[in-house]
Amino acid sequence: MQQISTQFFIIALISGLMLIGAEIFVPGGILGVMGGVALFAAVVAAFHAFGPTVGGYILVGIVVLVGVAIYLWIKIFPKTRIGQKMTVSNDLADFKSADPALMELIGKKGTSSSPLRPAGYAMIEGRRVDVVTRGEMIAKGENIEVVKVEGNRVIVGKIGN
Repeated sequence: MQQISTQFFIIALISGLMLIGAEIFVPGGILGVMGGVALFAAVVAAFHAFGPTVGGYILVGIVVLVGVAIYLWIKIFPKTRIGQKMTVSNDLADFKSADPALMELIGKKGTSSSPLRPAGYAMIEGRRVDVVTRGEMIAKGENIEVVKVEGNRVIVGKIGN
């Protein structure tokens, strides 16, 4: 009976470590939880197979190893080549959602370079711009004017309406 508990301890310990290691590459938490359960089962099997003294040492060893692994994961892994590929390199502090140059187009005139039904493209001051109308359909080649800019949406209307 002790041999079965010893074998189960070894299998549970190796399985738990492998599942937690696999969690690095397959995020989602399920493999990590399964690995934690397997390590818990390894501790229970160690108490049963080796007695309370050795089982206690194994419990402390697993807790210390998990703590060291978490520390290394947080402090060292992001600096490795694999860690850098798996993490976002920009903090997006300088990200701007709207192009400020679009605000300068208000009141400018141009020509629709595609049918606007209600979205399409227009040439405004030699620049191809993605535009949208206020709901009306405008044929290709019609003269248009920028009436409003909302974020990245350039809203145009047909000249003469």
